[in-house]
Amino acid sequence: MHAATGWFPGSSPLRRRFGWLLLPPALVLSAAAEADETTLPDVVVSASRAEQRRFDAPAAIDSIAVNPLTATSPLVSLSELTLTSPGIAVRDRQNYSQDLQIAVRGFGSRSTFGVRGVRLFVDGIPATMPDGQGQASTFDLANASRVEILRGPFAQLYGNASGGVVQVFTPDPPSSGFTGRASTGFGSDGQWQAGVMLGGGNDKLGATLDAWTYQTDGYRDHSAARRYQLNAKVVAQPTTATKITGQFNYFSQPLAEDPLGLTRAQADANPRQAIGAATQFNTGKDVEQTQAGVVVEHQLTERDSLNFRLYGGGRQLTQRLGFSGAAPTSAGGIVDLDRTYGGAALAWTRKTTANGLPLQWTAGIEANGMRDARHGYVNDNGQQGALRRDETDEAADYGAFAQFNWTVHPAWEIVGGVRASMVRLRIDDHYITAASPDDSGTSTYHNVSPVLGAVWHAHETLNLYANLGRGFETPTLTEVAYGPGGTGANLGLQASTSRQGEIGMKWQSGGQRLDVALFDADSHAEVVPLANDNGRTSYQNVDGVRRRGLELGWRGAFGAAQRLTAGLGYTYLSAYFGESFVNAQGATVAAGNRLPGTARHSLGAEVAYRPWGQWMVGVEAKADSRVYADDLNTQAAPGYFIVNLKTGYTFKVGATQLYVFGRIDNVADRRYFGSVIVNEANGRYYEPSPGRRFFVGLRASL
Repeated sequence: MHAATGWFPGSSPLRRRFGWLLLPPALVLSAAAEADETTLPDVVVSASRAEQRRFDAPAAIDSIAVNPLTATSPLVSLSELTLTSPGIAVRDRQNYSQDLQIAVRGFGSRSTFGVRGVRLFVDGIPATMPDGQGQASTFDLANASRVEILRGPFAQLYGNASGGVVQVFTPDPPSSGFTGRASTGFGSDGQWQAGVMLGGGNDKLGATLDAWTYQTDGYRDHSAARRYQLNAKVVAQPTTATKITGQFNYFSQPLAEDPLGLTRAQADANPRQAIGAATQFNTGKDVEQTQAGVVVEHQLTERDSLNFRLYGGGRQLTQRLGFSGAAPTSAGGIVDLDRTYGGAALAWTRKTTANGLPLQWTAGIEANGMRDARHGYVNDNGQQGALRRDETDEAADYGAFAQFNWTVHPAWEIVGGVRASMVRLRIDDHYITAASPDDSGTSTYHNVSPVLGAVWHAHETLNLYANLGRGFETPTLTEVAYGPGGTGANLGLQASTSRQGEIGMKWQSGGQRLDVALFDADSHAEVVPLANDNGRTSYQNVDGVRRRGLELGWRGAFGAAQRLTAGLGYTYLSAYFGESFVNAQGATVAAGNRLPGTARHSLGAEVAYRPWGQWMVGVEAKADSRVYADDLNTQAAPGYFIVNLKTGYTFKVGATQLYVFGRIDNVADRRYFGSVIVNEANGRYYEPSPGRRFFVGLRASL
């Protein structure tokens, strides 16, 4: 562990270099780039948009070090990395057509596809669209250096749908010389992964290029997938005051079959099956996405710096749903989407003093937009049929923000900020018939999100903090598309607002650290389903949704050589409806019903031991309590407990370092449901997880 630093009596001041509020630079230390499981990640930027130690951050935040050489998993899914991170639920649905389910403190649990309620970023570039819906499938985990997970009120300063923030950071190119890495691996259910990374440069110019592929036959019938990804990063530093980072990303998923959900009886009879509609309509999704961006960081003076980002991209998607959609009032069973998106932001950071103590603040503006050409067609047994939907959807968000850290006493900091946001959704309907009236319209949402907190550096090994803030989440374009009865748009749907508070403690000493946080959040106008008509789901607002709980995270290393390491993450979450309402089936949801998709208790733990430096053996354990699948709380996935085994061995051949690894997941071959499809209209809520399976791989680094 690093020695604690901060504004303590008799100690030197904490040195902080403040970054950009919405676009922190890729702050990658060489030690982090070569970190392994024994390292406790130290640097974060997400909480205060500043480079600082995780221990000193004024909020609940995890920094997960990623070593693409010595990771004991294929690094395809974020769920591989978050086992011991409390407060976040990342459910691998074993369905690459629908992406992961990601929720932070219960925010995002309602999503049936994509990610909602949680903001996603890669090297500061948003992976969440202006309407609040994001995709985690494009994360470049095979070349990541760390993942940061921000929970609580300070996430609200990221704007719309900030129940939490997940940021993936990739390393900068080497400042001298050349580096290379190659990997391959295979496992159960036809899994195969391969990738390569090349990088080189000097102190003025450097670049990295990585490419990888992953394919699987799938655990269930009709769940095969293939993915390809290419990422490039160029960093130029023409002067000591200016740094320019260029990024390019290409993602292709030409195959992602969707086995659809199962009823409880179907899942109990054969968890690997796909229902007949999956094969009849060839359910699945094809995706291609291209994105490029540039970041400019310029130091004006010793105290002032400017940061600028500009990015843009395109996404093409074809999705075949599990019904024909032939009815005149239907939107069709095939979705065809052509999206363009982009954005820009500018921020000014100033470091100064007040009463002889540090005061640092950042202020800026940003704008992001997207435009979808959306078509719907009849699904004629897997083939494209007649047109049923033709519209242009647009979303834009504009924000102005300011944030400060003020050391008012050697042992006290006041932290705070405010963000003013405007989000505009627009639908231009070009398919107008007697059965499908004009759905065109516009809706605009405004919100001001203040956050205020305090940090007490009680001791060099102990920090205490408290925060209070307010945030909001607009409905997505998908959620405003249809009004009650499946006709007309629902642009009168309100944005959800929330009040969040937390108190926390961070302790670290002697190779161990402990984080504890208590949180409470009240939401008004939460978005929930209202009705489903011919595949057209409409939504409504309900009040009084409550999320409260406890997070506990612990990590430690033992012995003179730290051969034994262990970690644990536990979350208690009480998420429920505070007021009754009528659901999509016309039934009354009672006040006090649990929020579907949330587990009251979640636990993740791991232990790793190195008999000698080159060899590692480890055990992982994961447990979730019961998860309800519907608002009525009549359907639920039982709780489960599974154990995984892993091992890895490092050796050298000449100048090449090699790492061979293997893992067995679900050693006891338990049957369980890793995820549920919340409020699935046909009652097929359950997505079974695999039984016992293995993965082995080999990586080489030069």
